[in-house]
Amino acid sequence: MTAPPGSACFHCGEPIPAGVRIHARIDSREEPVCCHGCKAVAEFITGAGLDDYYRYRDRAGARADESPRPDRWSAYDRPELVERLTRAESNGARSITVLLEGLRCSACSWLADKALHLQSGVLDVSVNPATARARLVWDPSKVRLGDLLRVLEHVGLRPHPLAGEPAEQIALLERRSALKRLAVAGFGMMQVMMFALPLYVAHTSGMDPGMREFFRLVSMLVSIPVAFYAGWPFYQGAWHALRARSVSMDVPVTLGIVIAFVASVWHALTGHGEVYFDSVTMFVFFLSLGRYVEMVARHRAGSVADALARLAPVTARRVRDDQVEDVQASELQPGDEMLVRTGEVLAADGVVAEDAEGRVDESMLTGESTAIPKHRGSPVHAGTQNLGAPLRVRVAAVAGNTVLAGIVALLERAQAERPRLARAADRAAAWFLSRILVGSALVFVVWWFVEPSQAIPATLAVLVVTCPCALSLATPAVLAAATADLARRGVLVARSDAFEALAKATHVLWDKTGTLTHGLVRVEEVRPLRDEDAARSLALAAALERMSEHPIARAFLAAGATASTASTAADVTVTAGAGLEGSVEGWRLRIGTLDFVRGLSAHAEDAGLTEAAAASWVYLGDESGLLAGFRLADPLRAETGGCVQQLAQLGLASEIVSGDAAAAVARIAARSGIERFEARLTPHAKVARLRVLQDTGAVVVAVGDGINDAPLLQAANVAVAMGRGSALAQTSADLILVRDSLDQLPEIVRISRQAQRIVKQNLAWSIAYNLAALPLAALGLVPAWLAAIGMSLSSVFVVLNATRVTRRTTTMATPRWTDARPAGAA
Repeated sequence: MTAPPGSACFHCGEPIPAGVRIHARIDSREEPVCCHGCKAVAEFITGAGLDDYYRYRDRAGARADESPRPDRWSAYDRPELVERLTRAESNGARSITVLLEGLRCSACSWLADKALHLQSGVLDVSVNPATARARLVWDPSKVRLGDLLRVLEHVGLRPHPLAGEPAEQIALLERRSALKRLAVAGFGMMQVMMFALPLYVAHTSGMDPGMREFFRLVSMLVSIPVAFYAGWPFYQGAWHALRARSVSMDVPVTLGIVIAFVASVWHALTGHGEVYFDSVTMFVFFLSLGRYVEMVARHRAGSVADALARLAPVTARRVRDDQVEDVQASELQPGDEMLVRTGEVLAADGVVAEDAEGRVDESMLTGESTAIPKHRGSPVHAGTQNLGAPLRVRVAAVAGNTVLAGIVALLERAQAERPRLARAADRAAAWFLSRILVGSALVFVVWWFVEPSQAIPATLAVLVVTCPCALSLATPAVLAAATADLARRGVLVARSDAFEALAKATHVLWDKTGTLTHGLVRVEEVRPLRDEDAARSLALAAALERMSEHPIARAFLAAGATASTASTAADVTVTAGAGLEGSVEGWRLRIGTLDFVRGLSAHAEDAGLTEAAAASWVYLGDESGLLAGFRLADPLRAETGGCVQQLAQLGLASEIVSGDAAAAVARIAARSGIERFEARLTPHAKVARLRVLQDTGAVVVAVGDGINDAPLLQAANVAVAMGRGSALAQTSADLILVRDSLDQLPEIVRISRQAQRIVKQNLAWSIAYNLAALPLAALGLVPAWLAAIGMSLSSVFVVLNATRVTRRTTTMATPRWTDARPAGAA
């Protein structure tokens, strides 16, 4: 069917060319359009449930470009860019964290969530207005990354993938734009107030009517840039919310500004009625000031993750055919070799590929104050700095798969999550917003019949003073500040709900090996049994163990590194589960269990130890008998006793649940100051013990590091994993101690309790403020300018109160994330 002659396009309103037969399907009816571009746009708008656009628009839309052209989001569909910017999730999904420019409140979060979930293939969306970050998880086989970013831009939230664009630059541009608008609002407000003061006393001072009208018209001219330029972000936010059939914090603010400005312009031009230009400029100024303070706090909350992401350099020195070439770090692939010179920062994870005396500063990741020695086979990580000899490193992981990227992803996930209290506050704020709009309409109607001159001022006061911005910010502002503060201390918060549970914790269940202890076997005692002294015995043992890859061998190599005599073993044979036999300087020796070593001698020999004690000793002997005994132990962490004591002072009872032998567990418990312990527990038995405590009403924190601890961590109210623990343990954790030290655990509990106290203060203040302000505004007791100040100050109070959670000091060496800068490229 051809459109009638002279018909206009349903979308853009332009005349439809003769002979064109294109129709868009709108609400089960066919509407004529001028081209395929307008057809696609019209069907997209109605298909997304936004067809109210056509009912309420006051003019036709712009004609769509019919020729397809790539936009800035098309680049994000390239596989190599997706691989670099995103992380792999389970079932083939991908995830990314983006900074959302223009996100100001919980309603904006709802809008982004709703728009994205309309797309097929979106698995999860978490948006946090306190940090302006969103975490997206999607199925790349069903939807492309560029499509998701394009959707966010369509709803007025310009996305910036944090791995692809400098977040610091984005924040700087946002601050500059906000400052310019704030300056216009401030200067406009001061000028309008200068003209308003004479008007306040015009009736009593006998001011000439012509001068009075002059002041009103000049006030109108000065307020125009304030209303249209400085107030533009509020109008944008309200428009995007209404277009998506939602109500954001910007809606009542925009209504208040528009009503006051339009009424004032009408009264100024007609010469009758009151003008409110002073109130309009004060609205915009104080609301903009409050938004600016919130924005600065938001940038500060996200600065730690941004600083972490900047640790890795953008270039590297790749080695191919013994030739060194400078390449982009993104060009490195697993299996490549790179050269890391002294003072340079590693661009990727890998292992040292040749013999070298390297020392790597890992303080930027772990807080470890001393450089770590590195040799062939030692793992090294992106973002760390080589302080020793040049290293050749075989690349094992790049881009989003490095340890550094994993830490950044955990921190960004925590900053993007909305905890339970924040979600509850959002629901309350959304309910309250809808009631504000209804209530303001009722206030206007009542005052119109009682005192018409008070109808507009009272309505404006209700719309502005009761906007629940503070209620929505009460929880996320505190948790964002606490998360950033803990990250600076070397603690990563993987799930922000952990703060609430940790503040109520009553018990701590400890794993032993690798948690209370270092998890590294060491030689703690050397007992010579014949003529050789301790140093000589240790050197002989190290010579044999140098040929083994067993963890016990590393204990001897570390202990014998300072031995004065360096020996080499030959003809070494390994007997599984027993020990090693070989020749050192022509001397036939064995090292291992007591029975194995005595087997080399013609006569049995008693070591003078009980069977239980002998299990923790390793022996060295020759054909004549035993030469020496070495007591092995997994030493207790130096900070363990103090940590347990501080937790006890905070009211947390400690208990060890371990799979080790009872004697070893009892020894560690005694040295740690822990009275209750259970040994020889399977992972299921550990969980059973946890359930017993939880059934009595206990809130339990589980601390572990190994694969066998994962079920316990998963079942606990709060799970804490050690930084060098297994990947499975960290996946199950709410908090990760990156520094691999326990000394921050009591501080985490204190910060969690402080955070909960501040959250309750913020919520109480927000609710009390709104309950008190609403009736006062409705009764006309709150001037419009005071309403703007009150609403802004309530939000500023909440944000500033949230920063108190970080006002604690500590003497520990913390990761230098906030001031880190790569010293070079590698």
